[in-house]
Amino acid sequence: MPQDACDVAIIGRGPGGLQAAIHAAGKKVKVIVFGRPERSSLYKAHVANFCCFEEIVSGKQLLEAGKRQAESFDSVFVEQDIIETKSENNRFRLVTENGETFSAIAVILAMGIARKKLRVKGEKELLGRGVSYCVDCDANFYRGMDVAVVGNESAAAAGALTLLGYAKKVYLVCPKLTITDLLHEQLNHSDVKIIRDAWVKEIRGGTEVEAVLLTDGDVLKVNGVFVELGAKGAMELAANLGVVFDAETFSFIETNKKQETNIPGLYAAGDITGQPWQIAKAVGEGCVAGMEAAKYAKRLARS
Repeated sequence: MPQDACDVAIIGRGPGGLQAAIHAAGKKVKVIVFGRPERSSLYKAHVANFCCFEEIVSGKQLLEAGKRQAESFDSVFVEQDIIETKSENNRFRLVTENGETFSAIAVILAMGIARKKLRVKGEKELLGRGVSYCVDCDANFYRGMDVAVVGNESAAAAGALTLLGYAKKVYLVCPKLTITDLLHEQLNHSDVKIIRDAWVKEIRGGTEVEAVLLTDGDVLKVNGVFVELGAKGAMELAANLGVVFDAETFSFIETNKKQETNIPGLYAAGDITGQPWQIAKAVGEGCVAGMEAAKYAKRLARS
């Protein structure tokens, strides 16, 4: 098996992803885990009322212990964001922010559902009418229009580059851009208009987005605003794969009792499968997803 290929790829370093890694790797398959521990909502939290822990323990301690456990079963950790997912020839292709490509027989989505917001005037009021949190879901609606992407990390940079294939003009509002050298180079050689000296103060519009007011007083005339703060989330990464989300809110991935999605070989665990948002649920689902994904990968490897 090539170095960039694995049996099971896990996207997400929270409790669900770590438990999935422990159980999948325990089944003697090659496991790679993608993401950064600080992305987990558990990283800065303190945990109480968790089974077998009488004392309060820090989330960071739990995550570090989980990584050591997973590594003891030979799981490999790659501290990069995944910015693209594709399904081809019974395998999944994953592209990192560094431009590295990995392939996997099975994938487990375990990156949580936290959707960071700008919390500015007009954002809530114009949601779905020009304000979006998913470039991959909504880019097609802005063909030939002017749009702005707001964010300082890989999701924003990758989103702005994607929108160049649809929009007439793309602004990237990013005072402090924390991305890889590759993404920097791609942005610098693209037609994305980068705004480094201001942030979004207000999103303006009547029935639809019409403009963005920046903190330096400038106004961008745009038809759409994509809020992409942090790394790509479940919806963005799953959108191109045809994953079914819950019909009511389109916020959670639907799974069965084996944590299978509607896509063969694709599993989900933790907060992205819905409430309750508890570590115990994430760990339990991660356990099931890890074992089932390993079983699936072994079956396909033999066929």
